[in-house]
Amino acid sequence: MAHAFIPYGQYWSTPFAKWQGSLAHLNSLKLIANTAKEALAARRFPLEKIDLGILGHTNPQLGSFYGLPYVTGMMGLDRIAGPSVQQACATSARVLQMAAGEVADGSAACALLLTPDRCSNGAIVYYPDGTAPGGSGHTERWVLDNFAHDPYAKNAMLDTAENVAAKFSVSTAEQHEVKLQRYAQYQDALANDRAFQRKFMVDVAITDAGFRKQTGLLSTDEGIFATNAEGLARLKPVKPGGTVTFGAQTHPADGNAGMIVATREFAREVSLAPDIVIELLGFGQARVEKGHMPMAPAPAALVALRNAGLSIKDVKAVKTHNPFAVNDIAFARELGFPLEKMNNYGCSLIWGHPQGPTGLRSVMELIEELVLAGGGVGLFSGCAAGDSGMAVVLRVSG
Repeated sequence: MAHAFIPYGQYWSTPFAKWQGSLAHLNSLKLIANTAKEALAARRFPLEKIDLGILGHTNPQLGSFYGLPYVTGMMGLDRIAGPSVQQACATSARVLQMAAGEVADGSAACALLLTPDRCSNGAIVYYPDGTAPGGSGHTERWVLDNFAHDPYAKNAMLDTAENVAAKFSVSTAEQHEVKLQRYAQYQDALANDRAFQRKFMVDVAITDAGFRKQTGLLSTDEGIFATNAEGLARLKPVKPGGTVTFGAQTHPADGNAGMIVATREFAREVSLAPDIVIELLGFGQARVEKGHMPMAPAPAALVALRNAGLSIKDVKAVKTHNPFAVNDIAFARELGFPLEKMNNYGCSLIWGHPQGPTGLRSVMELIEELVLAGGGVGLFSGCAAGDSGMAVVLRVSG
C-alpha cells in the first residue's frame, strides 16, 4: 500500500473502567468529545489541519444516529465529516485501515480517529413486528444478548473459546499459565509510577451524567484482578466439562482512545519526537470456521504480513486482542511466534475490553514497546465477533 504515518505521541487512551464502574453512566460519545479535545490541546495539535474524522464504536448511545459529525461538532470541529464504523472487536483495526487508505490515496492529509465505547448499561432495543401475533416485536439487550448468542453460528462467545481449546488440545492449566504471564507483563507497564502507560494514557474527569459537576478522576485502569497461581487453581471451568475459567478470559469495560493518521510530511511536523517515524505497512482480515473465533487472529496476521511484503520472522513485537487465553496459544502455535514474547506491557486479557478502543490502545502500546526496543516491525492482530479477525503491521524507526 502507499504510505500513511502515525505522528509519535499524537494518540491517547483513557484508562479502561470496569463493567458497571466509574464510567458506566456517561454517554461515550460525549465523553470522547471531551477527552479528545483536551488530549489534542495538551499536545498542541493544530485542529485546523484535520480534514477527515472516523468514528469507531459498537454500542449505541444517545446521538449515535449522527455519529462522527455529532462528536466532532461537540469538539468545535463542525466542518469535519466522516464515517462511523462498527466492526465489533475489529473496529480499531478497521478505522486505522480506512484512515491509512484515505491518506495514501490523497483524499485526506490528516485523519482524526475516535474510538469510544461503553459496555456497561448497554442499550435495550425494541424491533417492531406488525406481522407477529398481537403485533409483538422483538427485544434485544445489545451487549448481553450478543455476548451470549451469535445468530449465525448459534453459540456464545465462550463456546468459541472452548471449541478452539478442544481443537488445539489446550488445558485449563495452560490457559492459566498464559494468564499469569500476561498479568506479570502488565506489571511492567505500572513500574516507575506507570512510566510506560503515561506515554499515552490520559486522565478522565468523572462527572454526573449531564457532564456538569466533576465527582472524581479516573487515572488508572479500574477492575484489574490481582492474579496468582493459587487463586487461578481454585477456579472451575465456566461450562461443565469445559476448560475456560473466568480467570482465563477478559472482562467487559468502558473507555475510549484516539489517534492521528497523516502523511509523512505532516506526521513529522506534528510529531512529539520528529526523529521517530511510525509507518503503517499493511492490513489483513480473515474469517475462520463457524464457532472458532479465537483462531482468527493468526490468518488475519498472515494476510497483513503478506500485504506488507514481510513474514513473521521480520516481526520484533506482537500485540493481540485476546479475550481468551486460548487466543494467544492458538496464535503462537499457528505462526511460531514465541508465546512468552507476545503482549509485553499488557493486553486486553488483563485490562479489559470496551470493544471499539481495545485495538487502538493495543497499537499505542505496540508503538511504545518498539520505541523502547530501538525500533522494528510490529504486528497487532485480534479476533472479532462472527469468527473474524483483523491485523495491522507497522514499522517504528528513527
